[in-house]
Amino acid sequence: MINSYDENLKKLEKYNQKHLLLKYKEMNQSEQLRLLDEINNIDFELMKNLYEDTKKQIDFSAGKIEPIEYKDKSKLNLKEKEEYTKIGEEEVQRGKLAVVTMAGGQGTRLGHDGPKGTFDIGLDSHKSLFELLCDSLKEANNKYNVVIPWYIMTSNENNEQTVEFFKKNNYFKYPKEAIRFFIQGEIPMIDTNGKILLDEQGFIKKAADGHGGIFNALDKNNIIKDMEKRKIEWVFISGIDNPLAKMVDPLFMGFVTKEGSLIGSKTIIKRSPDEKVGVFCKKNNRPYVIEYIEITDEMANLRDSSNELVYGESHILLNMFNIKILQELRENKLPYHKAFKKANYINQNGELIIGKEPNAYKFETFIFDAFASVEKMSILRTKREEEFAPVKNKEGNDSPETARDLYNNYMKNK
Repeated sequence: MINSYDENLKKLEKYNQKHLLLKYKEMNQSEQLRLLDEINNIDFELMKNLYEDTKKQIDFSAGKIEPIEYKDKSKLNLKEKEEYTKIGEEEVQRGKLAVVTMAGGQGTRLGHDGPKGTFDIGLDSHKSLFELLCDSLKEANNKYNVVIPWYIMTSNENNEQTVEFFKKNNYFKYPKEAIRFFIQGEIPMIDTNGKILLDEQGFIKKAADGHGGIFNALDKNNIIKDMEKRKIEWVFISGIDNPLAKMVDPLFMGFVTKEGSLIGSKTIIKRSPDEKVGVFCKKNNRPYVIEYIEITDEMANLRDSSNELVYGESHILLNMFNIKILQELRENKLPYHKAFKKANYINQNGELIIGKEPNAYKFETFIFDAFASVEKMSILRTKREEEFAPVKNKEGNDSPETARDLYNNYMKNK
């Protein structure tokens, strides 16, 4: 039930956010209802606490940091590979695997007008990122005679276009009933004084709540219930911008299962000590990913007796979760991390502020904060050229050109 204007005004006065009704009287009735609904859904205590947290310095030195154990896929012997693959294939054939693709972003940085998943990286086939990922599901369908459920997390910004793209492309000839879309969560942005921002139309200005928001979105949209109904036990979660993501990898699945872990992750070794990626470690005896802004130069450059980086296992968003973890995380929310960003917004005086420099805070949760919910997780080091072809920049590193080359080389040598 939406609170009335007067009820909301009272609440806003309590939290010193009365400016959120600035444009209310200029709106038509449906717009007014939308604004009241948005205000009604704000957790003002949370926003107040998040603002207080922006004033605190993060102590990156807190906690005991040490290397994490991993297995190198290239060093597995034939017996291990066969054993892991057999275990994984049995799980897939029993219908115990579901896959989730995080696809809430737009292709703006690539010069593409539309959802990132609809982007064509320039292959001769002209397949979109969505279709390239779907190929692995179709391959598994043919090989194991099983339809693997595919859950796709979109955003308010791109959900309609994404659904329409799938319809237009006949769901890439994958069973329509096995594909389900759900929308990522958002959280209001605030200025440096703790005021919640309004967008140019006078509605609450929100930003996506980060890839850690996947757990809340899975719960809120009844995806976990759907998985439970289908008797799913393992969920592979990856991003849309990596056409080499193997959504169905029996060896990896068998490896995690055999090790008795509830979470598994594929990694690649850092190119160099200064590569800007998060790396795995253990913090206070729990799995942890330390961001590149947190790691000291000493840790980043530390090498072992084989001259390998001690902290070199990069988190590349290729993660396997047992459904028990998804069920647990319905109750245990992940912490928010602040990011200082440029934003255009209407201030409390009704003036349009154009963000030429960072001027507002957005808050995100990170999927890897879920790793600390277990005592151990299974890490499998893989090869960059086989698993990771990110499409993030229009040109240069991690661009369509580099992804296309990596993809073509992989398919040629497969």
